[in-house]
Amino acid sequence: MARSRRRVTRSATQKSPEPSPSSSRSSLTPMEDEPVQPPDPTPTESPPTKADEDVCPSCREDVHGEKNNWIRCDACKTWFHWACAGNGGDPELINKWYCGPCMIEKPSRVMTLKIPARKSSRKRTQLDYASLNAGVDSDPSRWLRVIQSKPIKDDNFRRMKGADVGLEWLENDETAMREPIVVESPEGLVMKMPPPEFTVQDVADQIGHETPVEVIDVATQSNSPGWTLGRWAEYYNTEPSKRDKIRNVISLEISGSKLADQVLPPRLVRELDWVEKFWPSTRKGKGHAYPKVQLYCLMGVASAWTDWHVDFAGSSVYYHILGGSKVFYFIRPTPANFQAYERWSGTEMQSNVWLGDMVDEVVKVTLHAGNTMIIPTGWIHAVHTPIDSLVFGGNFLHSYNVATQLKVIDIEKATHVPKKFRFPLFVKLCWYVGDKYLRDLKSKEEFPPRVLESLEALSRFLVSESRTMERGTEAARREAKENVPSDRVKDAPAMARELRWRVRLAAGATSDDEDLGRPVQKNMVNGHKRKRSPAGTTAGVEFRNFQPKGWDVVNELPRESGERVVNVHPPSTTDKWEQNWTDWNEELEDGDAGEQAAVEKTRDVVIKVRKTEGGVERQRIERVMEKWVWKDVSLKLEEGDPQDVEMKTADDEFVARVEGSEASVTPALLETTQAMEVMTA
Repeated sequence: MARSRRRVTRSATQKSPEPSPSSSRSSLTPMEDEPVQPPDPTPTESPPTKADEDVCPSCREDVHGEKNNWIRCDACKTWFHWACAGNGGDPELINKWYCGPCMIEKPSRVMTLKIPARKSSRKRTQLDYASLNAGVDSDPSRWLRVIQSKPIKDDNFRRMKGADVGLEWLENDETAMREPIVVESPEGLVMKMPPPEFTVQDVADQIGHETPVEVIDVATQSNSPGWTLGRWAEYYNTEPSKRDKIRNVISLEISGSKLADQVLPPRLVRELDWVEKFWPSTRKGKGHAYPKVQLYCLMGVASAWTDWHVDFAGSSVYYHILGGSKVFYFIRPTPANFQAYERWSGTEMQSNVWLGDMVDEVVKVTLHAGNTMIIPTGWIHAVHTPIDSLVFGGNFLHSYNVATQLKVIDIEKATHVPKKFRFPLFVKLCWYVGDKYLRDLKSKEEFPPRVLESLEALSRFLVSESRTMERGTEAARREAKENVPSDRVKDAPAMARELRWRVRLAAGATSDDEDLGRPVQKNMVNGHKRKRSPAGTTAGVEFRNFQPKGWDVVNELPRESGERVVNVHPPSTTDKWEQNWTDWNEELEDGDAGEQAAVEKTRDVVIKVRKTEGGVERQRIERVMEKWVWKDVSLKLEEGDPQDVEMKTADDEFVARVEGSEASVTPALLETTQAMEVMTA
């Protein structure tokens, strides 16, 4: 057994006293009435003498600290300063201790601790003083009785087959992910769940009986501290009549455990999930902080009740009943209902007012074992557990309703929801999402209108974060900057404003309106209808917050010009003359059969060069313009309005304009322009 003691001054021949095995006194504090033991013939058994009281085998010059505590190796019986050889803990708690050389000599030697003092396991009656002081009713079934007298509608939500729940449904159905859906059988969802016979005891066995778990007291809707999975499994397996309280577990996140290998969300969830799609894979897993909200295990006993709530950040939810049953009560996420929820949440009304009385309607959905439900963004809901149940589910953010997700964020801030109950690393995730969509927009990728609407809301949120960095208080600026992932986003304000600009361009906007709070009134100037602009004129496009990157060198070469005379027939409206003149080539002469035309040709070349992060980028722009004039030729046009013909090919831009009604034009003029742009990097 390891011995530790406080050093005292003794003679060179005096041995340190050893307490008897039955003694309960600490060996760190010597007692004056301890009998002096006879000398031990083994020199290594004696503690340091006055001559070597400041030296132990592990003493080093760089160790500075308390050297009054000594500890003896249980193998070689050598004494060491605890400050030199210990690990910084309390030596009073050590049962067996070995020095470094002895542990190397025999690796099976390990340090052990003393058995803790025995504590009574007898149950004691627990009084909920917090609830008594607040006047909260401790009856866990009170809301179930209230429901009996309230108007509750049965749901008319869609029942879908698992194979139909995919991206094609989301992109082709405008109502997709706007209301909850129920999939009665898991076939086709492409997800993985434990077998139906899986139990709460299996959960504890696979995750660990000593794993802490947050347990909710249903009567007060508050956390009960000190619970582990082993204790919870014991409670869950107790007969209902012998349970002291109704309790519930709704936030056991299982990522990284053995159980996580048996759970895989539905395919649609994985395809939409922001964390899955946009959080860098190199920054996930063990040792990295990332949003772990995809895999939850929920365990509730009969009569458990989860009060009205919106999942954090308005995240959507997938919910699979492995065993038991659940009854959901839903409230639609309308602006009026959100206002009612905000007034109710976090106030005294939450304890004594039925939220359903403050909203338009409450809808009821009952789920049974094997059912899966997907709850869209922002739906307010409460949950009743009629029988003991085991559920697997998870939360996910997506790009089809970002505005509502951000609205829930505002409600959480207004109702002072603690940060530990909010979506983890939400702002940093938004920066990752914005960065990826910005790169996609730069590469001309197209998105559905619902996604563009969401990206508009996301860009406004990121711009507001940028303004906080620029104009907020010192603490706010520091927090906003810490939320920016520096591995992807180098200039957050510029990135946010460029994203907003490109999203609006993709949506068909022509300018970047700085006043984001007011809806834009089209064709209105100072409250009056704006006059129609003259034909052929367009307003200039101004971008206040985004400056495209400039070029380091812009070199315009001298203009080249020349004239020549060719024999070619003039264009005629009676045949398809556009095709002949659109194919840009030098072989338009018709020989002697054609008519003489004078051709004036000019050529301008501009070369641009700039440095980039990866090297050099250069651009060559070449513009060639030709004017063809025929002498004494009438160009007849068909009756009708003036023609304005624009033709483009992949490599050339060709514009031909002929203005006038049915009239003779002498000389006839055909103007062609070729613009070629070559870019190499």
